[in-house]
Amino acid sequence: MTTCNQQALNLNITMAAANIDDVLQQLEAIIAESIQKNSRLGYFAALYYKVTAGVKAGIAKGQFENGPLMEKLDVIFASRYLDALNAWKAGQPVTNSWKIAFDATKDPSLLVLQHLFLGMSGHINLDLGIAAVEVSNGQLDAIHNDFDNINTIISALTYQVLNEIDRVSPLLSLLGLHAGNQTNILIQFSIDNARDGAWCFAEELATKKPGADFNACIATRDETIFKLGGSLINNKGVIRFTIWLIHLFEWKNVSRIVKIMHEGVKAKIVVG
Repeated sequence: MTTCNQQALNLNITMAAANIDDVLQQLEAIIAESIQKNSRLGYFAALYYKVTAGVKAGIAKGQFENGPLMEKLDVIFASRYLDALNAWKAGQPVTNSWKIAFDATKDPSLLVLQHLFLGMSGHINLDLGIAAVEVSNGQLDAIHNDFDNINTIISALTYQVLNEIDRVSPLLSLLGLHAGNQTNILIQFSIDNARDGAWCFAEELATKKPGADFNACIATRDETIFKLGGSLINNKGVIRFTIWLIHLFEWKNVSRIVKIMHEGVKAKIVVG
């Protein structure tokens, strides 16, 4: 029998977000469901909760030139993730960038770090540029400064979370031994590069008229990011062995990892 709480959980996940508080509520629901079902979907949701709360705090502190517009950008941006997740769960088509990330949550051999990178890759590299064009109606100059500000928050908080993963993945620093390996996309992946690329993509997309050219530009970008996602999880040689070794000592209790990631996030938000 479905309980009232379960019904509320499902309702919260499928409702359209109207503001940042709605986004946070829906992320909470995804996290709670992930803990309950031992789902790796909770990894990215926990990270995204922290980022969204950070943006909300930045708006409240007046860090943006146009706070209301940045909240609108945040909601449009987040809704692309929430809508994609709902569609994927329902067996409906989603962008290839998100499909590879969501499908990967079924793979127990991937590192927590790889799951986070897959989510960030699809969301920042594809969704952020689309959201920027939508909220600005193609007039990107009007949001350039605030776009940089919101990305600074995303970058700082994301790196903070990645550092915290050392607790659940104690050998993660071994990846640093291969930082000079230019063929390893896992090492090369940079949040800063991703957000810079998002702006370049937004500039390109803004030149396209709504319709076939606009959709084709998104489809081409989606295919590129899909291939990047494949590179993030299909490693070979020494780096593959290193990842296997890291994974050997990484925590295996998914619910516990999600809970710790989220509890750490909320604790820092309250203290901050």
